[in-house]
Amino acid sequence: MRALAIAATGMSAQQMRVEVISNNLSNMSTTGYNPRRAEFADLHYQQFARAGAVSAADGTVLPTGIQLGLGVRPSAISVELGQGALSATNGDLDVAIEGAGYLEITLPSGQSAFTRDGALKRNADGLIVTADGMPVVPEITIPADARSISINADGEVYAYFRDGVEGELIGQFTLAGFTNPKGLEALGSNLFVETEASGPALVSSPGLDGLGTLRQGYLEDSSVDAVREITELIEAQRGYELNAKVITAVDQMLSATTQVR
Repeated sequence: MRALAIAATGMSAQQMRVEVISNNLSNMSTTGYNPRRAEFADLHYQQFARAGAVSAADGTVLPTGIQLGLGVRPSAISVELGQGALSATNGDLDVAIEGAGYLEITLPSGQSAFTRDGALKRNADGLIVTADGMPVVPEITIPADARSISINADGEVYAYFRDGVEGELIGQFTLAGFTNPKGLEALGSNLFVETEASGPALVSSPGLDGLGTLRQGYLEDSSVDAVREITELIEAQRGYELNAKVITAVDQMLSATTQVR
C-alpha cells in the first residue's frame, strides 16, 4: 500500500519541523538570532488518468482525471528576517544594528563573514574583534591610553584621552547589505557567508543605501517568539501522531487482508 510510504514522508517532514523549532527555542537568548521556518512541498503525482484525456468508453473528456500524490518533501528552511528588541548593556563596544545590514569580519582563513552580533571586544593589541577574536572590517585599533570611546549612529569611532576634551576619530564601522539576505549560508557562531543566492556584499556606511544605523551600548535580542514556537511545536506533534495513525491503520488493513479465507 502506498499509504505506508506516504505517511512515512509525512512523519519525516514533521520530525524536521520539530528539529527546526527546537533550534529556534534553543537560540532564544542568542544575540541577533532570527528564527528559521521549515517549508514543504508535495511530491510528484502518479497519473492514472490525466485531466483532459478522452475517455475510451464514450469519447468524452475527463474533467479532472485521477492523480495520486505520493507524499511530502522539504523544500527549504528559510530565515525569518526581523529586527530583535534592543537591550541596554552600557558596554562601550556593544553595538546594535537598527535596520538592515551586517558587520563584516575576517575569518582565520582570510574569507569575509558577516554577523549581526555586535558584542565586540578589544584584544591585547587594541584591535576591535568579535567574541571569538576575529577582527572587524575595516580594522579599528583603540589606543592604549584612551580612557573611553564613543560610537555614533554613522559608525564613527572616537577615542577620548585624559589630556583632551574633544574626541579623536580613529575609524568608522561599515555595514554590508545583500540583495537576498535569506540566501546567506549560516556557519554557526552568529556568522554568515555570502553565496550565489545572496549575491555579493554591498558595503557602505551605516545609514546609507538602505542600511541601518548603529547604537552604542545596546545589543539586539533574538527575534524568536516563544509563544509562536510552542504553538507550532504542538501542531507538528499532532501532525506526526496523525501520520503514525495512518501507518497503524494500514497495518491493520494488511493484517485483515492476510487473514481472508
